[in-house]
Amino acid sequence: MPTQHAFRQLAADQLDEILKPVAHPNALKAPPRGWVRAIRETLGMSAGQLARRVGVSRETIATLERSEARGTIALASLEKLARGLGCRLAYALVPEDGGSIGDLRRKRALEVARAELAGLSHSMRLEAQGLAPERERRQLERRAEALLAGSPRKLWE
Repeated sequence: MPTQHAFRQLAADQLDEILKPVAHPNALKAPPRGWVRAIRETLGMSAGQLARRVGVSRETIATLERSEARGTIALASLEKLARGLGCRLAYALVPEDGGSIGDLRRKRALEVARAELAGLSHSMRLEAQGLAPERERRQLERRAEALLAGSPRKLWE
């Protein structure tokens, strides 16, 4: 019978597959003045024309375009503008470094394991019982694997 760990791994693999097209850190770098304005201007559509299509004023379009460029636009507004442009809003959260969801979990497990073992390693060195660097690395890896196999909530406490 599959374990919770196996289900989490399957879910992470599925998310990674979905996010693959946009996983590269620079895959979808927004134009300096925002997507809405860039697409609108490329289509040859005026702000007034988009305003009529969306059902708002031309001034509202200008405000929303500035808001998008600053990163303060509401998703609902962006979705409405996208429809007015004949587009759809594609929204995703992707790991910063272009890695996978599993990589994020593993990185965090190593951080937690390192913090847990730091105090122990320090005490052991004071008592002249310190581990060799290779043994310490293996111990870190084992602890990280144990954290990954356990409750995921322990990674984020």
